[in-house]
Amino acid sequence: MEIHESAENYLETILMLKEEKGAVRSIDIARRMDFSKPSISRAMSLLRGDGYITTDPAGLIELTPSGLAIAERIYERHQLFTQWLIQLGVSPETAARDACRIEHDISDETFACLKAHIAGRNGA
Repeated sequence: MEIHESAENYLETILMLKEEKGAVRSIDIARRMDFSKPSISRAMSLLRGDGYITTDPAGLIELTPSGLAIAERIYERHQLFTQWLIQLGVSPETAARDACRIEHDISDETFACLKAHIAGRNGA
């Protein structure tokens, strides 16, 4: 199934918030992404409908296995590209912004090759 960049960003944000806070609510996502609560509510409804998240009666958001797989894939790309760009001399702020753009558009094949190349250069 093809997933849109915006959905990937929401899922990645949920994963990051879950790691930081342990529990995630819509308001946390709204604050992190600087979006309105109605925008987040609509997005969460779509993600729930697509089977990427669940919400409990208390409003806590959890990633489903398919949502988690997408979030982890995007987050790994984001981390790798951010660190790589910083190593190249890009400022951390610009590196994070650029990584967010790159992470969605690069093919799995190219990412795997870049990852192996970067790991080989770093002796990992």
